[in-house]
Amino acid sequence: MSPTSVRRRRAPLALGVAVALALPWAAQAQTTDTGAASAREQQLEQRVDQLQQEVEQLKSMIQAQQQAAAQPAPAAPAIATQAVAAAPATSTGKPVFTTAPGLSVALHGFIDVSAFDQSKSFTYGNGQNAEYPVAGSNGSLSGMDVRNTRFWLDFSGAQLAGDWIGGGRIEMDFFGGYNGTGAYAQQQPIPRLRQAYMDLVNPDTGTTVRIGQQWDLLFPLDSVTTSLSHIAFPLGFGTGMIGWRYPGVVWMQDLNHGSGGIQWRLDLGAFEGSWNGPDGAVNNTNYLTAGNAGFRPQVEARLHVQGVDWLGYAVAHYSTVDLRGVSGTVATPVQSSVKSVGYEVGGQWKPGPWVFRANAYTGKGLGQVFGDLSQFGDIKDTGGYVQAGYNFTKNWNLSAIYATSKPNKDDVIRWMGNGATGLLRSRQTGMNLTYAAGSYELGIEWLYGWLDSTTNGIDTKTTSGNQLSLSALYHF
Repeated sequence: MSPTSVRRRRAPLALGVAVALALPWAAQAQTTDTGAASAREQQLEQRVDQLQQEVEQLKSMIQAQQQAAAQPAPAAPAIATQAVAAAPATSTGKPVFTTAPGLSVALHGFIDVSAFDQSKSFTYGNGQNAEYPVAGSNGSLSGMDVRNTRFWLDFSGAQLAGDWIGGGRIEMDFFGGYNGTGAYAQQQPIPRLRQAYMDLVNPDTGTTVRIGQQWDLLFPLDSVTTSLSHIAFPLGFGTGMIGWRYPGVVWMQDLNHGSGGIQWRLDLGAFEGSWNGPDGAVNNTNYLTAGNAGFRPQVEARLHVQGVDWLGYAVAHYSTVDLRGVSGTVATPVQSSVKSVGYEVGGQWKPGPWVFRANAYTGKGLGQVFGDLSQFGDIKDTGGYVQAGYNFTKNWNLSAIYATSKPNKDDVIRWMGNGATGLLRSRQTGMNLTYAAGSYELGIEWLYGWLDSTTNGIDTKTTSGNQLSLSALYHF
């Protein structure tokens, strides 16, 4: 019922109420028969009560409509959306269907298409997962890529004992590879599981426990670089940005829950171990890697602080790796174990139309979390990135990035052939111009990367490459 029709109905009802209230007095003036007047008054009082109930119902309907009209409309996607790069931990969309009793499910995602042209082959692939050139590569290529396309299901409403409630997420994209190597394989990318976790939440204490495959705490979810071409593999990933998804458990606790002002949160996590072999070439599906030898999880801690237009975080990482593998018999020519240690700081600042994101890390043995240019060994590494963006209007944004990773040269040479491939330093720079309107985003992006490497530990060469891409993205 519209507000106009409600008002039209209220007018005659209000008039009826007034007339009904006046009738008893008129009746009393026109009759001296006490018994008849009394009966008439009772009838009129009953009618008045009925009309008053109808008026109250109409008032309730009007208030409900006013509250519904006051609900904010869904926010339009931000220009060069950060959310698509990292996928937010919780969804704000209303559930679109239900499953088990009391459980609601919301389907979200995006379709992303990129047309690209590049002058070299790139790591970790070409197209939408290109990051820096392959050492010594030659030749150019072009094509179209849709593997960023992603969908996820958010579950909510499950009740636990006491004040605890539950939820979860299943998230997939299409970077699982191609369906074979034939003439039609490139058009048939394979789905890939990204995240699959459950949440246990206590809203009274500000506590969340997340169990399942998720981003580790080193991955900078709060300051991921923006791009329409590089979403699953963000700009700077493996070249200044580290972290990866693992099965594990994370405890997130608001430190000043319920208070105003600056918000503080402490996250503690333990994740599955990981390494590139040994024994991996035999059967990786049975966890035959040094990272899974014994119970040696990756343990991490993160302190998050956030204000109105800024946020910051600091992360620490530690794990040990037994290079003898699960069998305990693999030869270890360099050393028998590696300690993986990492420290990271980063943040984001949005003064007016500007957006600044930055991150820096240092550590050693970080190949398992995409550090050391994905080389495995007791290798020290330092890296980071900075991205600056400017919103000209609510639709147009221009961003620029610089990222770098510099493993220790002596460590790389010492581990060459035993987990290192001679990569010494990588730098990446780029710019993207984006137009966003409603559920749609369009963008053009230029990426340039250059890599220093060695094949013999003496000579160093530099390989550089460009990628130009046009992308279109649709949120749902």
